[in-house]
Amino acid sequence: MSQMPATAENILERFAPGAALADAPALPWLEDLRAGARQRFAAAGLPTPRLESWKYTNLRPLEKLEFAPWAQEQVSIDRLPSLLPQGQSTQRLVFVNGRFREDLSALGALPDGVRAGSLADALAKDKSGALADTLGRIAGEDGNQPMLDLNTAMMSDGFLLHLEAGVRLEWPIEVIYLGAAPRGPQAFHPRSLMVLEEDSRAIVVEHHDGIGGNAGGAYFANHACEIRVGADAQLRHYKVQAEDTAAIHLSNLHAEVRGGGLYDAFTLTRGARLSRCEASVALAAPGAECHLNGIYMLRGEQHCDNTTRIDHLAPETASREVFKGVLDERARGVFQGKVVVHQDAQKSDGHQLSKVLLLSDTAEMDAKPELEIYADDVKCSHGATAGDMDPEALFYLRARGIPEETARHMLIEAFLSDTINGLAAEGLCPALLSSVGHWLSDAADGGAS
Repeated sequence: MSQMPATAENILERFAPGAALADAPALPWLEDLRAGARQRFAAAGLPTPRLESWKYTNLRPLEKLEFAPWAQEQVSIDRLPSLLPQGQSTQRLVFVNGRFREDLSALGALPDGVRAGSLADALAKDKSGALADTLGRIAGEDGNQPMLDLNTAMMSDGFLLHLEAGVRLEWPIEVIYLGAAPRGPQAFHPRSLMVLEEDSRAIVVEHHDGIGGNAGGAYFANHACEIRVGADAQLRHYKVQAEDTAAIHLSNLHAEVRGGGLYDAFTLTRGARLSRCEASVALAAPGAECHLNGIYMLRGEQHCDNTTRIDHLAPETASREVFKGVLDERARGVFQGKVVVHQDAQKSDGHQLSKVLLLSDTAEMDAKPELEIYADDVKCSHGATAGDMDPEALFYLRARGIPEETARHMLIEAFLSDTINGLAAEGLCPALLSSVGHWLSDAADGGAS
Protein backbone atom coordinates (compact mmCIF):
# COMPACT_ATOMS: atom_id res chain seq x y z
CA MET A 1 0.00 0.00 0.00
CA SER A 2 1.36 3.42 -0.87
CA GLN A 3 1.38 6.03 1.87
CA MET A 4 -1.72 8.22 1.97
CA PRO A 5 -0.75 11.86 1.49
CA ALA A 6 -0.54 13.41 4.96
CA THR A 7 -3.01 16.27 5.41
CA ALA A 8 -4.52 17.76 8.54
CA GLU A 9 -7.84 16.22 7.53
CA ASN A 10 -6.74 12.60 7.15
CA ILE A 11 -3.93 12.29 9.68
CA LEU A 12 -6.21 11.02 12.47
CA GLU A 13 -7.94 8.50 10.25
CA ARG A 14 -4.70 7.20 8.75
CA PHE A 15 -3.01 6.39 12.06
CA ALA A 16 -6.03 5.67 14.28
CA PRO A 17 -9.16 4.74 12.34
CA GLY A 18 -12.40 5.07 14.24
CA ALA A 19 -11.83 8.42 15.97
CA ALA A 20 -9.63 7.15 18.79
CA LEU A 21 -9.50 10.66 20.25
CA ALA A 22 -13.25 11.01 20.62
CA ASP A 23 -13.03 10.69 24.41
CA ALA A 24 -10.07 13.06 24.84
CA PRO A 25 -10.77 16.20 26.91
CA ALA A 26 -11.50 19.37 24.93
CA LEU A 27 -9.06 21.79 26.58
CA PRO A 28 -8.32 24.91 24.49
CA TRP A 29 -4.56 24.83 25.10
CA LEU A 30 -4.44 21.09 24.33
CA GLU A 31 -6.44 21.53 21.14
CA ASP A 32 -4.00 24.25 20.04
CA LEU A 33 -1.06 21.95 20.84
CA ARG A 34 -2.55 19.10 18.81
CA ALA A 35 -3.53 21.35 15.93
CA GLY A 36 -0.01 22.71 15.58
CA ALA A 37 1.41 19.18 15.61
CA ARG A 38 -1.11 18.04 12.98
CA GLN A 39 -0.09 20.87 10.68
CA ARG A 40 3.63 20.19 11.08
CA PHE A 41 3.19 16.47 10.45
CA ALA A 42 0.96 17.15 7.46
CA ALA A 43 3.71 19.31 5.98
CA ALA A 44 6.53 16.85 6.69
CA GLY A 45 4.90 13.42 6.40
CA LEU A 46 6.71 10.30 7.52
CA PRO A 47 10.50 10.75 7.64
CA THR A 48 12.54 9.01 4.94
CA PRO A 49 16.24 8.09 4.62
CA ARG A 50 16.72 11.29 2.64
CA LEU A 51 16.71 13.05 6.01
CA GLU A 52 20.19 12.89 7.52
CA SER A 53 18.89 11.86 10.95
CA TRP A 54 16.89 9.02 9.33
CA LYS A 55 19.60 7.97 6.91
CA TYR A 56 19.83 4.42 8.26
CA THR A 57 16.19 3.73 9.11
CA ASN A 58 13.38 3.30 6.60
CA LEU A 59 9.73 3.35 7.70
CA ARG A 60 8.52 1.50 4.63
CA PRO A 61 7.11 -1.35 6.81
CA LEU A 62 4.95 1.25 8.57
CA GLU A 63 3.65 2.63 5.28
CA LYS A 64 2.44 -0.84 4.31
CA LEU A 65 0.26 -1.36 7.39
CA GLU A 66 -3.51 -0.95 7.10
CA PHE A 67 -4.59 -0.05 10.63
CA ALA A 68 -7.82 -1.42 12.06
CA PRO A 69 -10.17 0.74 14.15
CA TRP A 70 -8.98 1.18 17.70
CA ALA A 71 -9.89 -1.87 19.80
CA GLN A 72 -12.50 -0.73 22.31
CA GLU A 73 -12.98 -4.18 23.83
CA GLN A 74 -11.02 -5.34 26.85
CA VAL A 75 -8.12 -7.50 25.68
CA SER A 76 -7.57 -10.59 27.83
CA ILE A 77 -4.23 -10.60 29.66
CA ASP A 78 -2.83 -13.88 30.99
CA ARG A 79 0.33 -12.52 32.57
CA LEU A 80 2.10 -9.26 33.26
CA PRO A 81 5.83 -8.93 32.61
CA SER A 82 7.85 -7.51 35.47
CA LEU A 83 11.46 -6.56 36.14
CA LEU A 84 11.14 -6.11 39.88
CA PRO A 85 12.05 -8.72 42.50
CA GLN A 86 9.05 -10.74 43.66
CA GLY A 87 7.38 -9.25 46.70
CA GLN A 88 8.92 -5.80 46.28
CA SER A 89 6.35 -3.15 47.06
CA THR A 90 5.65 -1.01 44.02
CA GLN A 91 3.13 1.06 42.18
CA ARG A 92 2.18 -0.65 38.90
CA LEU A 93 0.38 1.03 36.01
CA VAL A 94 -0.66 -1.03 32.98
CA PHE A 95 -1.55 0.30 29.54
CA VAL A 96 -2.97 -1.86 26.74
CA ASN A 97 -2.80 -0.41 23.24
CA GLY A 98 -1.96 2.92 24.78
CA ARG A 99 -4.94 3.07 27.18
CA PHE A 100 -4.82 2.78 30.96
CA ARG A 101 -6.21 -0.47 32.41
CA GLU A 102 -7.16 0.16 36.02
CA ASP A 103 -8.22 -3.48 36.48
CA LEU A 104 -4.66 -4.66 35.78
CA SER A 105 -2.91 -1.91 37.70
CA ALA A 106 -1.95 -1.75 41.37
CA LEU A 107 -2.30 1.77 42.68
CA GLY A 108 -1.60 1.83 46.37
CA ALA A 109 -1.35 4.85 48.63
CA LEU A 110 1.31 7.32 47.54
CA PRO A 111 3.28 9.61 49.84
CA ASP A 112 2.20 13.23 50.14
CA GLY A 113 3.60 15.29 47.30
CA VAL A 114 3.48 12.47 44.71
CA ARG A 115 1.09 12.28 41.81
CA ALA A 116 1.22 9.19 39.59
CA GLY A 117 -1.33 7.78 37.20
CA SER A 118 -3.04 8.10 33.85
CA LEU A 119 -2.39 11.20 31.75
CA ALA A 120 -5.93 11.02 30.36
CA ASP A 121 -7.35 11.13 33.88
CA ALA A 122 -5.09 14.05 34.81
CA LEU A 123 -6.13 16.00 31.71
CA ALA A 124 -9.80 15.38 32.46
CA LYS A 125 -9.31 16.93 35.91
CA ASP A 126 -6.98 19.74 34.81
CA LYS A 127 -9.50 22.57 34.97
CA SER A 128 -6.84 25.15 35.88
CA GLY A 129 -4.56 24.30 32.94
CA ALA A 130 -1.59 23.40 35.17
CA LEU A 131 -0.33 20.80 32.69
CA ALA A 132 -0.10 23.44 29.96
CA ASP A 133 3.22 24.64 31.42
CA THR A 134 4.93 21.27 30.86
CA LEU A 135 3.09 19.03 28.39
CA GLY A 136 4.47 19.75 24.94
CA ARG A 137 6.78 22.48 26.29
CA ILE A 138 9.81 20.41 27.25
CA ALA A 139 10.05 18.76 23.84
CA GLY A 140 9.35 22.00 22.00
CA GLU A 141 7.97 22.54 18.52
CA ASP A 142 10.96 22.85 16.19
CA GLY A 143 9.24 21.22 13.20
CA ASN A 144 12.01 18.65 12.64
CA GLN A 145 10.50 15.82 14.70
CA PRO A 146 7.66 14.34 12.62
CA MET A 147 7.09 11.26 14.80
CA LEU A 148 6.94 13.40 17.93
CA ASP A 149 4.47 15.65 16.12
CA LEU A 150 2.40 12.58 15.22
CA ASN A 151 2.37 11.54 18.87
CA THR A 152 1.36 15.03 19.98
CA ALA A 153 -1.46 15.13 17.45
CA MET A 154 -2.74 11.71 18.53
CA MET A 155 -1.93 11.50 22.25
CA SER A 156 -4.79 10.69 24.55
CA ASP A 157 -3.30 8.69 27.44
CA GLY A 158 -0.02 7.68 29.02
CA PHE A 159 1.93 7.84 32.27
CA LEU A 160 2.09 10.93 34.48
CA LEU A 161 4.46 11.42 37.42
CA HIS A 162 4.91 14.59 39.47
CA LEU A 163 7.04 14.82 42.61
CA GLU A 164 7.02 17.93 44.75
CA ALA A 165 10.26 19.34 46.16
CA GLY A 166 12.08 17.10 48.62
CA VAL A 167 9.93 14.00 48.05
CA ARG A 168 11.84 10.72 47.74
CA LEU A 169 10.06 7.57 46.64
CA GLU A 170 11.28 4.49 48.48
CA TRP A 171 10.09 1.96 45.86
CA PRO A 172 10.16 1.96 42.05
CA ILE A 173 7.11 2.75 39.98
CA GLU A 174 6.56 0.11 37.28
CA VAL A 175 4.86 1.09 34.02
CA ILE A 176 3.85 -1.74 31.68
CA TYR A 177 2.84 -1.09 28.08
CA LEU A 178 1.24 -4.03 26.27
CA GLY A 179 0.47 -4.19 22.56
CA ALA A 180 -2.22 -6.35 20.98
CA ALA A 181 -3.90 -6.69 17.59
CA PRO A 182 -7.27 -8.36 18.26
CA ARG A 183 -8.89 -7.05 15.07
CA GLY A 184 -5.92 -6.39 12.82
CA PRO A 185 -2.95 -3.99 13.08
CA GLN A 186 -3.32 -1.28 15.71
CA ALA A 187 -1.67 2.14 16.07
CA PHE A 188 -1.36 3.86 19.44
CA HIS A 189 0.52 6.91 20.67
CA PRO A 190 1.13 6.96 24.46
CA ARG A 191 2.49 10.16 25.99
CA SER A 192 4.40 10.26 29.28
CA LEU A 193 5.22 13.27 31.41
CA MET A 194 7.55 13.14 34.42
CA VAL A 195 8.35 16.21 36.51
CA LEU A 196 10.63 16.00 39.54
CA GLU A 197 10.92 19.19 41.52
CA GLU A 198 13.96 20.23 43.52
CA ASP A 199 15.78 17.55 45.58
CA SER A 200 13.27 14.76 44.81
CA ARG A 201 14.08 11.13 43.91
CA ALA A 202 12.30 8.46 41.86
CA ILE A 203 12.92 5.22 39.98
CA VAL A 204 10.67 4.42 37.02
CA VAL A 205 10.80 1.00 35.35
CA GLU A 206 9.13 0.56 31.94
CA HIS A 207 8.36 -2.75 30.26
CA HIS A 208 7.11 -2.79 26.66
CA ASP A 209 5.76 -6.17 25.59
CA GLY A 210 3.31 -7.76 23.20
CA ILE A 211 0.39 -10.08 23.77
CA GLY A 212 1.22 -12.93 21.41
CA GLY A 213 -1.17 -15.01 19.40
CA ASN A 214 -3.45 -12.15 18.33
CA ALA A 215 -5.09 -11.94 14.93
CA GLY A 216 -3.24 -9.50 12.71
CA GLY A 217 -0.07 -9.70 14.81
CA ALA A 218 1.42 -6.32 13.89
CA TYR A 219 0.97 -3.07 15.79
CA PHE A 220 2.58 0.35 15.81
CA ALA A 221 3.59 1.81 19.17
CA ASN A 222 4.63 5.46 18.83
CA HIS A 223 5.73 6.62 22.29
CA ALA A 224 6.83 10.04 23.46
CA CYS A 225 8.08 11.13 26.87
CA GLU A 226 8.89 14.51 28.39
CA ILE A 227 10.99 14.78 31.56
CA ARG A 228 12.04 17.65 33.77
CA VAL A 229 14.57 16.95 36.53
CA GLY A 230 14.79 19.81 38.99
CA ALA A 231 17.82 21.11 40.83
CA ASP A 232 19.51 18.36 42.88
CA ALA A 233 16.78 15.89 41.91
CA GLN A 234 17.45 12.37 40.57
CA LEU A 235 15.44 10.26 38.16
CA ARG A 236 16.54 6.72 37.34
CA HIS A 237 14.63 5.57 34.28
CA TYR A 238 14.97 1.97 33.07
CA LYS A 239 13.25 0.41 30.08
CA VAL A 240 12.98 -3.03 28.46
CA GLN A 241 11.64 -3.12 24.91
CA ALA A 242 10.45 -6.69 24.23
CA GLU A 243 7.63 -6.02 21.77
CA ASP A 244 6.23 -8.76 19.50
CA THR A 245 8.57 -9.39 16.58
CA ALA A 246 5.92 -8.17 14.11
CA ALA A 247 5.60 -4.81 15.89
CA ILE A 248 7.04 -1.39 15.08
CA HIS A 249 8.22 0.53 18.14
CA LEU A 250 9.22 4.19 17.94
CA SER A 251 9.97 6.37 20.94
CA ASN A 252 10.96 9.98 21.36
CA LEU A 253 12.27 11.24 24.70
CA HIS A 254 13.12 14.80 25.72
CA ALA A 255 14.66 15.52 29.11
CA GLU A 256 15.74 18.75 30.77
CA VAL A 257 18.13 18.52 33.74
CA ARG A 258 18.69 21.48 36.03
CA GLY A 259 21.60 22.35 38.34
CA GLY A 260 22.93 19.39 40.34
CA GLY A 261 20.25 17.10 38.91
CA LEU A 262 20.79 13.61 37.50
CA TYR A 263 18.94 11.77 34.76
CA ASP A 264 20.12 8.14 34.67
CA ALA A 265 18.62 6.09 31.80
CA PHE A 266 19.09 2.52 30.59
CA THR A 267 17.35 0.68 27.75
CA LEU A 268 17.43 -3.02 26.86
CA THR A 269 16.12 -3.78 23.37
CA ARG A 270 15.35 -7.26 22.10
CA GLY A 271 11.89 -6.99 20.54
CA ALA A 272 10.05 -5.46 17.56
CA ARG A 273 10.59 -5.93 13.87
CA LEU A 274 11.69 -2.31 13.61
CA SER A 275 12.52 -0.01 16.50
CA ARG A 276 13.97 3.45 16.88
CA CYS A 277 14.60 5.16 20.19
CA GLU A 278 15.42 8.86 20.08
CA ALA A 279 16.64 10.60 23.22
CA SER A 280 17.48 14.28 23.59
CA VAL A 281 18.81 15.60 26.90
CA ALA A 282 19.52 19.23 27.76
CA LEU A 283 21.94 19.81 30.65
CA ALA A 284 20.61 23.24 31.46
CA ALA A 285 22.50 24.42 34.56
CA PRO A 286 25.89 23.90 36.27
CA GLY A 287 26.29 20.49 37.85
CA ALA A 288 23.62 18.80 35.71
CA GLU A 289 24.46 15.21 34.73
CA CYS A 290 23.01 12.46 32.56
CA HIS A 291 23.73 8.82 31.78
CA LEU A 292 22.31 7.35 28.57
CA ASN A 293 23.19 3.67 28.41
CA GLY A 294 21.74 0.66 26.65
CA ILE A 295 22.16 -2.79 25.19
CA TYR A 296 20.41 -4.41 22.23
CA MET A 297 20.22 -8.01 21.02
CA LEU A 298 18.83 -8.68 17.56
CA ARG A 299 18.48 -11.56 15.12
CA GLY A 300 16.49 -12.48 12.03
CA GLU A 301 15.74 -9.26 10.16
CA GLN A 302 15.23 -7.04 13.19
CA HIS A 303 16.28 -3.40 12.94
CA CYS A 304 17.15 -1.22 15.97
CA ASP A 305 18.12 2.45 15.80
CA ASN A 306 19.42 4.34 18.85
CA THR A 307 19.68 8.05 18.07
CA THR A 308 20.71 10.41 20.86
CA ARG A 309 21.64 14.02 21.42
CA ILE A 310 23.07 15.54 24.59
CA ASP A 311 23.39 19.33 24.84
CA HIS A 312 25.82 20.71 27.42
CA LEU A 313 24.31 24.16 27.83
CA ALA A 314 26.01 25.22 31.07
CA PRO A 315 29.47 24.93 32.69
CA GLU A 316 30.56 21.90 34.69
CA THR A 317 28.00 19.52 33.25
CA ALA A 318 28.69 15.82 32.65
CA SER A 319 27.37 13.04 30.41
CA ARG A 320 28.13 9.33 30.03
CA GLU A 321 26.78 7.31 27.12
CA VAL A 322 27.55 3.62 26.45
CA PHE A 323 25.60 1.42 24.01
CA LYS A 324 26.48 -2.21 23.34
CA GLY A 325 24.86 -4.50 20.80
CA VAL A 326 24.87 -8.13 19.66
CA LEU A 327 23.68 -8.73 16.10
CA ASP A 328 23.03 -12.13 14.54
CA GLU A 329 21.73 -13.44 11.19
CA ARG A 330 20.51 -10.48 9.06
CA ALA A 331 19.85 -8.02 11.90
CA ARG A 332 20.85 -4.37 11.60
CA GLY A 333 21.83 -1.97 14.34
CA VAL A 334 22.17 1.80 14.19
CA PHE A 335 23.82 4.15 16.66
CA GLN A 336 23.76 7.89 16.05
CA GLY A 337 25.02 9.80 19.05
CA LYS A 338 25.75 13.52 19.14
CA VAL A 339 27.23 15.44 22.07
CA VAL A 340 27.11 19.22 21.68
CA VAL A 341 29.14 21.39 24.06
CA HIS A 342 27.89 24.95 23.74
CA GLN A 343 30.08 28.02 23.96
CA ASP A 344 29.34 28.82 27.60
CA ALA A 345 29.65 25.21 28.79
CA GLN A 346 33.25 25.37 30.00
CA LYS A 347 34.63 22.46 32.04
CA SER A 348 32.07 20.07 30.60
CA ASP A 349 32.86 16.35 30.67
CA GLY A 350 31.30 14.08 28.02
CA HIS A 351 32.01 10.45 27.16
CA GLN A 352 30.38 8.39 24.40
CA LEU A 353 31.02 4.79 23.32
CA SER A 354 29.39 2.30 20.93
CA LYS A 355 30.53 -1.35 20.83
CA VAL A 356 28.95 -4.16 18.81
CA LEU A 357 29.47 -7.90 18.39
CA LEU A 358 28.65 -9.18 14.90
CA LEU A 359 27.81 -12.89 15.12
CA SER A 360 27.24 -13.45 11.40
CA ASP A 361 28.62 -12.18 8.09
CA THR A 362 25.19 -10.83 7.12
CA ALA A 363 24.60 -8.71 10.24
CA GLU A 364 25.09 -4.96 9.75
CA MET A 365 26.02 -2.09 12.03
CA ASP A 366 25.97 1.63 11.23
CA ALA A 367 27.62 3.85 13.83
CA LYS A 368 27.88 7.62 13.70
CA PRO A 369 29.28 9.11 16.92
CA GLU A 370 29.66 12.89 16.84
CA LEU A 371 31.13 15.63 18.99
CA GLU A 372 30.45 19.33 18.44
CA ILE A 373 32.52 21.46 20.81
CA TYR A 374 32.28 25.24 20.95
CA ALA A 375 34.06 25.69 24.31
CA ASP A 376 37.82 25.46 24.84
CA ASP A 377 38.08 23.99 28.37
CA VAL A 378 36.36 20.60 28.17
CA LYS A 379 37.06 16.88 28.53
CA CYS A 380 35.23 14.88 25.88
CA SER A 381 35.76 11.57 24.10
CA HIS A 382 33.90 9.23 21.79
CA GLY A 383 34.51 5.92 20.05
CA ALA A 384 32.87 3.11 18.12
CA THR A 385 33.92 -0.49 17.46
CA ALA A 386 32.26 -3.41 15.68
CA GLY A 387 33.66 -6.89 15.17
CA ASP A 388 33.46 -10.61 15.70
CA MET A 389 33.95 -12.42 18.98
CA ASP A 390 37.51 -12.53 20.31
CA PRO A 391 38.94 -15.81 18.93
CA GLU A 392 41.61 -16.00 21.64
CA ALA A 393 39.04 -15.73 24.43
CA LEU A 394 36.92 -18.38 22.72
CA PHE A 395 39.94 -20.67 22.32
CA TYR A 396 40.85 -20.17 26.00
CA LEU A 397 37.42 -21.38 27.12
CA ARG A 398 37.32 -24.26 24.62
CA ALA A 399 40.75 -25.42 25.79
CA ARG A 400 39.32 -25.86 29.27
CA GLY A 401 36.64 -28.25 28.09
CA ILE A 402 33.77 -25.80 27.67
CA PRO A 403 31.56 -26.60 24.64
CA GLU A 404 31.72 -23.99 21.89
CA GLU A 405 28.09 -22.85 22.18
CA THR A 406 28.38 -22.47 25.95
CA ALA A 407 31.65 -20.59 25.56
CA ARG A 408 30.13 -18.19 23.04
CA HIS A 409 27.20 -17.52 25.36
CA MET A 410 29.56 -16.84 28.24
CA LEU A 411 31.49 -14.28 26.21
CA ILE A 412 28.31 -12.54 25.05
CA GLU A 413 26.98 -12.35 28.61
CA ALA A 414 30.30 -10.95 29.82
CA PHE A 415 30.30 -8.35 27.01
CA LEU A 416 26.84 -7.07 28.00
CA SER A 417 26.83 -7.63 31.74
CA ASP A 418 29.23 -4.85 32.74
CA THR A 419 26.78 -2.27 31.36
CA ILE A 420 23.94 -3.89 33.32
CA ASN A 421 25.94 -4.31 36.50
CA GLY A 422 26.72 -0.60 36.50
CA LEU A 423 23.08 0.27 37.20
CA ALA A 424 22.44 2.05 40.46
CA ALA A 425 19.15 0.20 40.95
CA GLU A 426 20.86 -3.12 41.65
CA GLY A 427 17.60 -4.97 42.26
CA LEU A 428 16.92 -4.84 38.53
CA CYS A 429 20.19 -6.46 37.47
CA PRO A 430 19.09 -10.12 37.88
CA ALA A 431 15.99 -9.59 35.75
CA LEU A 432 17.97 -7.81 33.03
CA LEU A 433 20.66 -10.49 33.00
CA SER A 434 17.89 -13.09 32.83
CA SER A 435 16.53 -11.33 29.74
CA VAL A 436 19.94 -11.69 28.12
CA GLY A 437 19.96 -15.38 29.04
CA HIS A 438 16.51 -15.92 27.52
CA TRP A 439 17.62 -14.31 24.28
CA LEU A 440 20.63 -16.59 24.11
CA SER A 441 18.45 -19.62 24.89
CA ASP A 442 16.13 -18.68 22.04
CA ALA A 443 19.13 -18.76 19.72
CA ALA A 444 20.08 -22.22 20.94
CA ASP A 445 16.50 -23.40 20.37
CA GLY A 446 16.38 -21.85 16.91
CA GLY A 447 13.61 -19.41 17.91
CA ALA A 448 13.18 -15.69 17.71
CA SER A 449 13.48 -13.32 20.61
